[in-house]
Amino acid sequence: MASTYSDLKIELIGTGDQTGTWGTTTNNNFSVAISEAITGSADVAFSSADVTVTLTDTAAAQTARNLRLNLTGTSGGVRNLILGSNCQIEKLYLINNGLADAVTVKNTTGTGIAVAAGKSMFVYNNGTNVVDAITHLSSLTLGSALPVASGGTGVVASTGSVAVVLSTSPTLITSTFTGYTETVVAIGTVGASHTFVISTGTVQTATLTASTPCTFTMPTATSGTSFVLKLTQAASGMTTATFTGVQFAGGTDPTITATASAVDIISFVAISSTWYGSAIQNLS
Repeated sequence: MASTYSDLKIELIGTGDQTGTWGTTTNNNFSVAISEAITGSADVAFSSADVTVTLTDTAAAQTARNLRLNLTGTSGGVRNLILGSNCQIEKLYLINNGLADAVTVKNTTGTGIAVAAGKSMFVYNNGTNVVDAITHLSSLTLGSALPVASGGTGVVASTGSVAVVLSTSPTLITSTFTGYTETVVAIGTVGASHTFVISTGTVQTATLTASTPCTFTMPTATSGTSFVLKLTQAASGMTTATFTGVQFAGGTDPTITATASAVDIISFVAISSTWYGSAIQNLS
């Protein structure tokens, strides 16, 4: 009876076959075929074109059998690594993309998974399509903050711990913050003018000077930027304040509460190139 082969092309000796030589076949199965599938690494060379790898009926070394595929050479643009003949089997791959462009690992059909240039990913061939091998981690510790890929969307926090879930849609971000606090900047007593600097903190506090109206000047409006001002009236009261470059409801700056030491909370948010403001007043 002739030998047959498993999905990983491990030679299965027929009953009674290979008398006196079956040991060589068995050793090849263990030292080559099984070793490649469990721990093996093989280079896949690109030359400005897609590459197809295949499996054949032999226990000899085969690139497509290896656990890790190291992509080398020249991509010359976005490419495909195609798992061709006899590769439509259930198999895990660690793809190390050493090329200058993304490479999509896929079967002869199916969408596959794109591995970014210079990155490594675990992917899984389920026999029909190549999919992400890892879609959930119960815990994760990062040595440093993760960068946001070009075209991506991210959340950055300066303190506390942050758990962020980014949807596949760039318009939706769901975030859970634990122990997160904003940095509070105490401006102190302001005189006739003050220009906000929000790079040091997004909660700011200021106190008006008696009988000296203050003109607050906004920083350049960057869409999505926001901050809050706690404004305390002078101890003698009656001091006014205006805000340049801010669109308030009705087109008019809020009238600062005149009561001595009263507190007004004014929120600012930048959308496109315009600052918008709203006030909660007389919190004394």
